[in-house]
Amino acid sequence: MTTLYRPDLLYANGSFLTDAALLVDDDGRVAAITKSDTPADTVIPLPGKALLPGFVNTHSHSFQRLIRGKSESRVTSGKDFWSWRGTMYHAAAHLTPQQVYDVARMAFLEMALAGTTTVGEFHYVHTTPSGQPYDDPNILSKQVIAAAQSIGIRIVLLRTAYLRAGYQLPPDPGQARFYETSTAFLANLETLVKEFPAGSPQVSIGVAPHSLRAVPLDDLRDIAAWARNQRLPLHMHMSEQVAENEACLREYGNTPVALLRDAGLLGPDWTAIHATHTTTDEIAMIASEHATICACPTTERNLGDGIFAADRVMKSGVRVALGSDSQAQIDPLEDARELDYHLRLALQQRAILDQIGKQSLAARLFDSATVNGARALAVPTGDLAPNSRADFFTIDRRDISIAGHSAENLLPLIVFGLNRTAIRDVAVNGNLIVRDGHHPHHQEVVTRYDEVHASVWSAAR
Repeated sequence: MTTLYRPDLLYANGSFLTDAALLVDDDGRVAAITKSDTPADTVIPLPGKALLPGFVNTHSHSFQRLIRGKSESRVTSGKDFWSWRGTMYHAAAHLTPQQVYDVARMAFLEMALAGTTTVGEFHYVHTTPSGQPYDDPNILSKQVIAAAQSIGIRIVLLRTAYLRAGYQLPPDPGQARFYETSTAFLANLETLVKEFPAGSPQVSIGVAPHSLRAVPLDDLRDIAAWARNQRLPLHMHMSEQVAENEACLREYGNTPVALLRDAGLLGPDWTAIHATHTTTDEIAMIASEHATICACPTTERNLGDGIFAADRVMKSGVRVALGSDSQAQIDPLEDARELDYHLRLALQQRAILDQIGKQSLAARLFDSATVNGARALAVPTGDLAPNSRADFFTIDRRDISIAGHSAENLLPLIVFGLNRTAIRDVAVNGNLIVRDGHHPHHQEVVTRYDEVHASVWSAAR
């Protein structure tokens, strides 16, 4: 059985095509970009709409959707990342397994309505509030996976190792739900991989040692070796904060990037999250190992982390993906344009990332929001090439935010000006999960989230 999606315009191979349609096979893969009059078992007209590959959110902590707006005061959350964590710890400490599910559904619903079709969920809340394992040590991972399945979004569950508070630091009570031993982490991860084996079109597993402050180097070596034996992607927070680099220097006499390069841990399967405070030499190390960097510009701006050096990184040939991270805002296009906008403020120039490798700025930023993230998560999506997963969203061509467009100038209008309300349909594996701006579970998800929000924050009063 084949399905033909027939829009006005279809974005493929870097341009918008007219008189083109997306042919999807019964496995939910792209069979072809073809003529709009191609025969199919089912034809779905999309008049007045343009169709584009779905966004890939490479780095998400879904439970942090609960702290949106709660940390925007020095009175409650201090002045920097390190004090902000207290607000985050409060949210993590008060969630039951059912509430983990409800909050994740809210985050994933918002992502879906913004055109996101795949999420890399960097998940590190594992135990009971007292730090004891559940009867099923993977129950919270499974709740997050179930939440994604309920919304219809594809998930790569990046199960996270969190072994300590930091170099020469005592355990932090706020992190009680994060901690496992290295042995327990690998055992639990192995069980999860068996339950969700590779090749599923909807759910896959990755490995995420949280950071060098949370995972000592010897344990990191063991975790990376296990992941590579299973051919799973590896993701880790790296060089987000200056203090993080300083601690690594005290413990190992080296910075995180150089330490991992010298240990042989960087590689094409490795994604460095943030990499905000990296030198030109360290960027060259990442490039030489063909690793990816996932920037999270909204979070990095919100937390005052610093400005990601997208110009130096992209000129080095490193692929840059994007993540919503702390869910301060869920808008893939805002993250994409911030890569350039932050540099404009710092350098007092415009269009800094334009024409790197002779690629237009809009196309480069769109790739960061789509295909680069798909590669980082080892998922065959991010573009509409034959045999890739048929993940896409449509936009209303009559939306006021893109008025005056043509096929030639539509992409920069989308990247730099599209209203999220212009996104009308979203499909994962060729199945529509959002239709004309409506998700079937919308009201229920919001109602249950409101209940969790009230419960968690009443405990803070």
